[in-house]
Amino acid sequence: MAKKIVIVGGAAGGATAAARLRRLDEKAQIILFERGPFISFAGCGLPYYLGRVIQNRQDLLLQTPESFQNRYAVEVRVRHEVIQIHRDEKKAEVLDHQTGRRYSESYDYLILSPGAEPFRPPIAGVQSGRIFTLRTIPDADAIDAFIEQQKPSRAVIVGGGSIGLEMAENLHHRGLKTAIVEMAPSLLPTALDPEMAWYVQSHLEEKGTAVWIHDAASRFEENEKGLQIQLKSGAVLHCDFAILSVGVKPEVKLAKEAGLKLGGLGGIEVSDSLQTNDPAIYAIGDAVEVKHLVLGGAALIPLAGPANKQGRMAADNICGFKRTYAGSIGTAILKVFDLTAAMTGATEAALKKANFDCEKIYLHPSSHAGYYPGASVLHMKVLFSRPDGRILGAQIVGAEGVDKRIDLLAAAVQKGLTVYDLMELELAYAPPYSSAKDPIHIVGFIGFNVLNGTMPLAHFEDLREGDFVLDVRTDSEWRRGHVDGAVHIPLDQLRQRLAELPKDRVIYPYCGVGVRSYAAVRILLQNGFQVRNLSGGFMTWRARTSMAAKDSPANMTLKKSFLSR
Repeated sequence: MAKKIVIVGGAAGGATAAARLRRLDEKAQIILFERGPFISFAGCGLPYYLGRVIQNRQDLLLQTPESFQNRYAVEVRVRHEVIQIHRDEKKAEVLDHQTGRRYSESYDYLILSPGAEPFRPPIAGVQSGRIFTLRTIPDADAIDAFIEQQKPSRAVIVGGGSIGLEMAENLHHRGLKTAIVEMAPSLLPTALDPEMAWYVQSHLEEKGTAVWIHDAASRFEENEKGLQIQLKSGAVLHCDFAILSVGVKPEVKLAKEAGLKLGGLGGIEVSDSLQTNDPAIYAIGDAVEVKHLVLGGAALIPLAGPANKQGRMAADNICGFKRTYAGSIGTAILKVFDLTAAMTGATEAALKKANFDCEKIYLHPSSHAGYYPGASVLHMKVLFSRPDGRILGAQIVGAEGVDKRIDLLAAAVQKGLTVYDLMELELAYAPPYSSAKDPIHIVGFIGFNVLNGTMPLAHFEDLREGDFVLDVRTDSEWRRGHVDGAVHIPLDQLRQRLAELPKDRVIYPYCGVGVRSYAAVRILLQNGFQVRNLSGGFMTWRARTSMAAKDSPANMTLKKSFLSR
């Protein structure tokens, strides 16, 4: 007898499940319910449509109900919302929003893919018509219509996560002045550690975006001139409209009312086969809790990649292929004007909270061979475990080459590779694309040296007043800026000036990015000195000290235009 499968939600996970089910079972009856007007739309492309990088709204519609029906023989019912699940009867109660009719639909299996909804904090004035969220095509249409009709000049994005930063860039493309308000001490707080987020913030400021960090909206108020946003710091921002981008929460109302078990983070709890506590009901996508492959506990990871894989896997399991979902590592990437920022695995903050015994390294290699035109710097932070060297997480910010390096490191995290494994990878090389020793190899070399004692390591935050810090850069580099209190001996003079260095104290050398200071470490160690290389060199020190500063002069100037009308 043919199976009947009901799917709730027509975005990434639900549409993928429906297509996979049909490919595996030509006889199954498949019905997909979507409460909105669209299925299988490119939600990640919405900011770029609003910025007119994507010119045609139609390009966001990957499938229509008609095309899906024609190709996959899946019955798609848009503007139909499943409002209740009667598990004992295996029936879903459906509301047709076009006619108001309610009816029941039976099922043999049900796949829940309700997604997540933007979080609206309980702040006075948050229901203003000048405050938007962005999750769906109707959301984008509302923002686009406001821009076209009201001709605004200034917008504030409340929330410094991925969508917030993408919106800042794309509203800038539409000719608006933009500002970002983030309550955490740095932008992208769940993706990047603060010293890595500084590169992103600095670039945003260069492009004209004002940034408030460690601050939050406490009140919204409309007036005849537009919208006022009161911040907890006391500052009052003036703009024409705001976009809330303070995160999402899993949509679990339907699951909860059906008696399906929720996890400790508020998402739907599923087994490794993606089944709920009802074996006839599977759940996938942004609404479910999954295992974090590095940290080990439950996690909410609202990303399109995991949702698509889960949709395919749920379909496989319904059709008899016994597959298990091992978990997720939260690999993510975003474009911020001319930079790309990406991360995979766990951040240092998360690893510390989970009491991991781990080490971190900073490096700033070129994106491709330095002698080939157009090379740019990759700012990299990689975390690995002691003593085995397993890669636990990575963060990269740069102009080019970020994507392929983060994908390699994501594969390493997911498959349990170590720094030793990275040294041995055979990677494609030609001068326009990489170096013979790719940045991934360099991660392995540094990790190997750290773990076997060839290069004892320290970090700038480890330094204490009175520590002996040695700058081994050139005279011209020293004159352009240096660490306060450092002693300057260029690397090429170091062997001749060893007598100037103490043997009863630890010496902390640094250079521009950590390469020359490693050479200094090897010289000093073999001459009887105590030494620890400062990871990442002056470039990392500058990021850390700039991050600690309250505001750059550029940001202070940008902020002024939002503090007055």
